[in-house]
Amino acid sequence: MYSKAYGDWMRAGMEAWSLGIEASAVVALRMGKLASGGDPDGAETRLMIAEKMQAALEIQAGMMTGQFGFTPLTGSRKAIRHYGRKVAANHKRLSR
Repeated sequence: MYSKAYGDWMRAGMEAWSLGIEASAVVALRMGKLASGGDPDGAETRLMIAEKMQAALEIQAGMMTGQFGFTPLTGSRKAIRHYGRKVAANHKRLSR
């Protein structure tokens, strides 16, 4: 019989895997846009870099202030959800 902690970590792993799949789709959408000349002034590239830096700073601040919890599991799951919201927003925007 598996412990609850094992199931929680398994769920976190599946959430991370799912985030990876969606992030790969966003990368493909961005590459398609860039390859087709859909970013002539570099706006998408600048936006991508700014978003990544902002998301990383938000994670750091959240971890330092306890906003992401105080255990490795809680921090991991909240970080995955944090990035998941960003990836989902990009997927929606790039899919239009």
